[in-house]
Amino acid sequence: MSHQGYVATPPYSQAQPGIGGYPSGFGSSASQPLYGHYGGPAQSFPPPQPGGLKPTGPPSSGMPPPGPNQYSPNNLQNGAHTQRFPPPVVSAPSSSSPFGQPPQPPYQNPGAAAPTSQLTHQMSAMQIGGYGPGSMQAPPGSSAPQGFQPGPPHAMSRTSMPLGPQSPQMGPPSLPAGALPMGGMSGAPPMGGMSFSGPPPPSGSVGFQPPAGPPGPHGFPPQQGSFGGQMAPAQTGFPGSFPAGTAQLAGPPQKKLDPNSIPSATQVIEDDKSKREGQLYITNLKGQVPPLVTTNFMVQDQGNASPRFMRCTTYSFPTTSELAKQCQVPLAAVIKPLATIPRNEGQLHLVNHGETGPLRCNRCKAYMCPFMQFIDGGRRYQCSFCSCVNEVPPFYFQHLDHVGRRVDFYERPELSLGSYEFVATLDYCKNNKTPNPPAFIFMIDVSYGNVKSGVVRLVCEELRTLLDALPRAENAERSAIRVGFVTYNKILHFYNVKSSLAQPQMMVVSDVTEMFVPLLDGFLVDFQESRSVIHNLLDQIPEMFAETNESETVFAPVIQAGMEALKAAECSGKLFIFHSSLPTAEAPGKLKNRDDRKLLNTEKEKTLFQPQKGVYESLAKECVSNSCCVDLFLFPNQFVDVATMGDIPLHTGGTLYKYSNFQIQADGDHFLNDLRNDVQKPIGFDAIMRVRTSTGFRATDFFGAVYMSNTTDVEMAAVDCDKAVTVEFKHDDTLSEDNGALIQCALLYTTVGGERRLRVHNLSLGCSSQLADLYKSCETDALVNFFAKSAYRAILNQPLKTVRDILVSQTAHMLACYRKCCASPSAASQLILPDAMKVFPVYMNALMKSCALVGSPDVPIDDRAFHRQLVLSMDVADSQVYFYPRLMPLHNLEATGAALPPAVRCSEERLNDTGAFLLENGRLLFLWLGQACPPDFIQGVFNVPSFAHISTEANSLPELDNAHSKKLRSVIDHITQQRAHSLKLVIVKQKEKLDMVFRQFLVEDKSLHGGASYMDFLCYVHREIRQLLT
Repeated sequence: MSHQGYVATPPYSQAQPGIGGYPSGFGSSASQPLYGHYGGPAQSFPPPQPGGLKPTGPPSSGMPPPGPNQYSPNNLQNGAHTQRFPPPVVSAPSSSSPFGQPPQPPYQNPGAAAPTSQLTHQMSAMQIGGYGPGSMQAPPGSSAPQGFQPGPPHAMSRTSMPLGPQSPQMGPPSLPAGALPMGGMSGAPPMGGMSFSGPPPPSGSVGFQPPAGPPGPHGFPPQQGSFGGQMAPAQTGFPGSFPAGTAQLAGPPQKKLDPNSIPSATQVIEDDKSKREGQLYITNLKGQVPPLVTTNFMVQDQGNASPRFMRCTTYSFPTTSELAKQCQVPLAAVIKPLATIPRNEGQLHLVNHGETGPLRCNRCKAYMCPFMQFIDGGRRYQCSFCSCVNEVPPFYFQHLDHVGRRVDFYERPELSLGSYEFVATLDYCKNNKTPNPPAFIFMIDVSYGNVKSGVVRLVCEELRTLLDALPRAENAERSAIRVGFVTYNKILHFYNVKSSLAQPQMMVVSDVTEMFVPLLDGFLVDFQESRSVIHNLLDQIPEMFAETNESETVFAPVIQAGMEALKAAECSGKLFIFHSSLPTAEAPGKLKNRDDRKLLNTEKEKTLFQPQKGVYESLAKECVSNSCCVDLFLFPNQFVDVATMGDIPLHTGGTLYKYSNFQIQADGDHFLNDLRNDVQKPIGFDAIMRVRTSTGFRATDFFGAVYMSNTTDVEMAAVDCDKAVTVEFKHDDTLSEDNGALIQCALLYTTVGGERRLRVHNLSLGCSSQLADLYKSCETDALVNFFAKSAYRAILNQPLKTVRDILVSQTAHMLACYRKCCASPSAASQLILPDAMKVFPVYMNALMKSCALVGSPDVPIDDRAFHRQLVLSMDVADSQVYFYPRLMPLHNLEATGAALPPAVRCSEERLNDTGAFLLENGRLLFLWLGQACPPDFIQGVFNVPSFAHISTEANSLPELDNAHSKKLRSVIDHITQQRAHSLKLVIVKQKEKLDMVFRQFLVEDKSLHGGASYMDFLCYVHREIRQLLT
């Protein structure tokens, strides 16, 4: 399959249709500023002031108020601040542009491509700024080095551009009322060549300009394309290019673009590994930036929480809200409160203050932590969050040493560590009673579809052994979790498995309109005590329903029954539901098929992602209040309304699994691995999380598998070791550079042993009045996690085109602000990127091409809703590999002694007919084989003589006694251990059916379902930045 990286487009001086590939295009066409992340007005960029980087003048206009909120409890926000994704506003056309430029005519579709020589000249004119205190430039056509002459600072304003791709037959795009038609940049200055003062950059390298100041390291070297084929010739795409080296910076332009010359995500990952792999990361400094999530490192807690628990979009907050609005970088933390800790780092310390309970500030209720300042000889302490002075209780008193620190500082985890746990007292328990151990209820759909596919038998066989591995409390010999069993189709069957019975007893509830639990004693039992009765039941269930013809199912009454059982037993717990089809039987929660392809790419497309209101809305609320978590395993053969059925797992802290067209041979192992992980992983129940901050800013928005009944308490029926909550912060006052910004996350939960615990994570961030410090400490992976969750929630209420427009606008705005306020003056034709965000555009482009945001009829709406819900509870490591999959060449494994081969850029250009590659995104594992793959590799791995004999039906590799097989299986095992979920192996042969599916994951290329290539998107963002700066 040939790859076209560029679409023929005219030069800058002509009209431009925008990025090819996206169905509804990029760029905002509405008159109001859609990029205002803080809900603020359009920001203009004044010249930098000497000594400070504060904007001149107040903002002039406000954002439109948010629209009515569709059911989404975690949409609640603190205070009055506007919604990030404002609804489109229709207004009368304006005769003058509010952005300081006269209206320009809309784009015209080009009739023919620009001449190659003219276009190649433009492509060679864009430069990527190098490291150092100042970039270097010279007049066009000059080849002799000249001194750098800084130009006057640009005034920066927001321009709005319609960017939808148009077919050659279409006329100009129609703009909504009130939109500003912006034509091609006919007034743009010509982009000249560059010459340099001082030594030229090394050939083939590009760099990125850090904030002005001391020179940084040299630009990162281009990644070697060891396995890439011939690069396609330069195509007539967006004007501007990225030079491969000094040869392109002066003299005649080159005819070919080098993809190695643009920022590489894999190179950034490898660079971080080479600097920080295996090192000890000590958390004793305020605002230090941790290693990337892709780097293996050890953590030593010395007062701040490990990055395994908390990661931030930036580790240096701006001191004022004006600076925050100016740069548009979201201030957020991704918190994973129960994250797994490696054994070599030890477990969290447990603090027990007896009946008095954890020590807290009297005013803000923050818990005792390393940030508290003890005064008056140790008799009082000042809270660092609200500055309140509190008395130290007599039992907690201790003298201070010569530096004012308590002499028992290192003996108390809450004074010296960033993360620890308190034993909670009865005041922290429901009804002031010690909680009972939780329960697991397994609820199996025994309708015709599930029986015929083999799911029922498979689940029952697996549970016989899996129940021995129920999670148990630390140092406990057996699990305290009780278990229960229900089967259902149109009616529900409850089972009495009391240990004193010889055979299990079935009780049937046929009236599902008002669900009740027909038995209490004998329904929830200790597995070890009732082992023989439960084994009898699991043997009998597949036989009892083997001949069933019942195809209709209920769903809401099943959840209601499980919740009522937990409520009657006065315990928290989890429902494991194995369901096959759309619940169409007459009962509460009956659903209709609303899979309407005509709504795609229309204003009403958002309704496909919205859960159907009514029964499920109230059921989710009841489940959370009764600490009933729902894990849903779906086995659909057609539309099942994932948006509605998956909403209860989403709001109860549960997990949704989906196996379309399930076949035991192909999907059985994958499902069983998921089930084992789900049952065995560490988990807490009846959880409430509160995020407190020091004065000057506050938590305003929460994204994740959570429910919020108010604006501050994050409620979760259960929270496991894989769930992450993303929290956004906003200023409400000025922050102090000396004190920094403090965050404390407190999670109150019940352990699997029935103990009430309070887990506390503390983090101190830097504050600065210089935006350069903010950009220097940004973390791209956390930024992408935030933007993905905020966009995926916004599509419930906004058209997809609007959401994509905002993502593009904000990308350009953040980078333009850096260029204006932090980078050294340079030619407008240069693309200057912050070093910490140099691969941010490739991730944002991948986000916009993700299946939830691409309105293609080829992607089922259930799949899009499933992936939307998947991402909402991801942590930073999961979202990083999800949006930029890891592509690894396998054909020279023996040459690398490392556990994993080094990854290459995620592009078709890296594939090779004679090679084999692994691609993984945290959910799927593709083994791609080129047509000319060496026979000895095929024989060694598959035990077949040639490429033609390889079966793509297999979902595992044979265990063979040779070097190829052992090494490859070792690589796959290593990858699997790194991921929270099981990976389904898919074998792909070049130019066969699955090859097209595989190529959708090559995110640097143009997408078949709509979406630009990385090169196109980078050129487009550069043009947007130029417009903001002119």
